[in-house]
Amino acid sequence: MDTESTYSGYSYYSGRSRGSHRHGERSRDRDRHKSRNKDSRSEKSVTINSPPAEPLLGDSSVRGGEQVQDDNWGETTTAVTGTSEHSLSQEDIVRITKDLEDSVGLDCRRYFTLTLAVVMGLLVFLTPVAFLVLPHLLWPEKLQSCGTACEGLFISVAFKLLILLLAVWALFFRSPRAGLPRVFVFRALLAVLVLLFVMSYWLFYGVRILDTQDDNYQGIVQYAVSLVDALLFIHYLAIVLLELRQLQPCFSVCVMRSTDGEKRHYNLGQLSIQRAALAILEHYYCDFPVHNPALLSASKSRAAKHLAGLKVYNVDGEFPAALADGPGNNAAAGMAHSQSRAMIAAAARRRDTSHNELYYEDAEHERRVRKRKARLVVAVEEAFTHIKRMQEEEQKKTPVDVMDPREAAQAIFPSMARALQKYLRTTKQQHCHSMESIQQHLAFCITNNMTPKAFLESYLSAGPTLQYSRSHWLARQWTLISDASVTSGLSDGCVFQLKCVDFSLVVTTKKIPYIQMSEEYIDPKSHKFVLRLQSETSV
Repeated sequence: MDTESTYSGYSYYSGRSRGSHRHGERSRDRDRHKSRNKDSRSEKSVTINSPPAEPLLGDSSVRGGEQVQDDNWGETTTAVTGTSEHSLSQEDIVRITKDLEDSVGLDCRRYFTLTLAVVMGLLVFLTPVAFLVLPHLLWPEKLQSCGTACEGLFISVAFKLLILLLAVWALFFRSPRAGLPRVFVFRALLAVLVLLFVMSYWLFYGVRILDTQDDNYQGIVQYAVSLVDALLFIHYLAIVLLELRQLQPCFSVCVMRSTDGEKRHYNLGQLSIQRAALAILEHYYCDFPVHNPALLSASKSRAAKHLAGLKVYNVDGEFPAALADGPGNNAAAGMAHSQSRAMIAAAARRRDTSHNELYYEDAEHERRVRKRKARLVVAVEEAFTHIKRMQEEEQKKTPVDVMDPREAAQAIFPSMARALQKYLRTTKQQHCHSMESIQQHLAFCITNNMTPKAFLESYLSAGPTLQYSRSHWLARQWTLISDASVTSGLSDGCVFQLKCVDFSLVVTTKKIPYIQMSEEYIDPKSHKFVLRLQSETSV
């Protein structure tokens, strides 16, 4: 029977081969030889020829080195590939192109604004000089002589122009703090006012002086002095609108970070939404602790673990008709209902006890942090003690053998590196501090003779955002999202959002209420009292 089954199985495969008669004969001869060696007592063979057909995919009887592939090999095959560190995806190309376009647009806008300001400044400062020079160039023989009063006006124009030049440089020609999405309304209004003012003076000068070739040069000088005086008054108006108007606080804004709920409150004056957003971002980099996305991963993993432990059962669902017929099936259905309800109750009890798991996880994390902190403090104190010993020894050496603070920091850093690394990993700050930055901070502390506590302050508590390197906090671009126009002023209940790649800042505005104070006079004599002592006391 063994020989017959073996022959039958092989004949079944060979009959279903691709129709090669020669290959079938070789296989049968090879199997006959194997069967004779396996069982020499049996001489009977049975051959079953099946109709020609395709071989079964994945059949375990396939031999002879013939490789069989699955029809769905493109979907079921796992390929191990390698990616170059310089490879770029389509998304990366689109992002790089967008960043280049944005950077080019910002640079062009910045240079255009600067060029326009320079051209307008030259127009303003050269106009009074042109008023004084053009009569000497066009009709010098008709001009009257300039007396003492006229020459004194020259000195007045010169000093006023110098004062105006310094004032304009101090107010307008400052390095830009940021690129705003819209134009600054008051600054554009002042530019239009200056342009209209200068063009009006030129129009009057061309009609009344150039056309008539006025010979009263003292009057022309007084005309130029009046222009400089008017420009000085416009500059005073610019100081009031651009600087003084926003000093008085009118609104209280609440700034909340969307990821961790960190919140700060600030008082702002009469500002537009875009300038209020700029002021908030300046406060954000100095006041808010650095954004650490690693601290949010623990809560997300805990929530995912909790959801994975819950199962939902359809208790009130209908059973198939085959299961609903008969008393036995009804009993089985009722048992299934009771089991489902019991499992739902168990899941609910597990959900109710999830706060205990959270409590013990937080307690264990705090214990681990305190343990790592204690080890770190001890390691840093020992390292600084070693530094003091080295300083005492170096005082006895020649100046050539004295180490600089950089070398001293590199010498003692390995003794504290392991404890510091474990602490930063436990508190999830390892991405905020590189080895180079830690050594630089250590060298800075050694140079300024700081204590171990001063060195550890940067790592034991999260500092402001500007404390860390620019690669960790510098956002390429902030997006201002507001329902109202960004050039409109702040109002009570105004809400807008500042969005970057990782998080967003939600800003809520409240107007500072009007405070009514009253005075109450208290007579100083009302504070006086008399202490009367009885001469007879009870013994």
